[in-house]
Amino acid sequence: MANKNKKQKLIILGAGLFAQEVADYVSKIEEYELIGFVEGIHREKCHETVLDLPVIWIDDISRLHDSCMGICAVGTPKRKEFIHQALSLGLKFVTIIHPGAQVSSTATLGQGTIVSPGAVVAAVTRIGSHVILNRGSLIGHHMEIGDYVTICPGANIAGGSKIGDSSYIGMGAVVIDGISVGNNSIVGAGSVVTKDIPSFVQVLGVPARIVKEMR
Repeated sequence: MANKNKKQKLIILGAGLFAQEVADYVSKIEEYELIGFVEGIHREKCHETVLDLPVIWIDDISRLHDSCMGICAVGTPKRKEFIHQALSLGLKFVTIIHPGAQVSSTATLGQGTIVSPGAVVAAVTRIGSHVILNRGSLIGHHMEIGDYVTICPGANIAGGSKIGDSSYIGMGAVVIDGISVGNNSIVGAGSVVTKDIPSFVQVLGVPARIVKEMR
């Protein structure tokens, strides 16, 4: 009986402001116990604490992988390299769904994905791994979101759309139904996407237009 009540220990990759927000999400989920944060760039941060918890250098998590799971709270698609480093050290990832989110029972979520308060994931939608669905984001039915995608607060992606791997949908952006956004592309805040967007571009405006190529 005691084992059933034992919480899963959890570490958060990242030690910045978004990591503190994700820590708040974790505090609302009974099965997890947050034990620290992980830093991969500025080693001097490991001499500090975040929310009174230790900051662990990335190379040191190898001693924790048998007892801990992880979640990455780096808000840009650049988190991919950080996550791969942690995976190479044996860390496994959980999926975090805040109790204030609404996720259809017919939707699927990949490992390491974060669903924030107020987010809605509609029916028969597939969300990839290590995706961030930020506060109040609306994800339509029968759509697909690739791996390492960031959906910023208040973005609205309509049904039947497709968002490619490592793309970034800015705050309050709208993607109308049936539209595809390619891999590694950026949709600027407040933009309205009315036609398919290729990979490796940045779009802005209403309607959204390509303003930069990023290859």
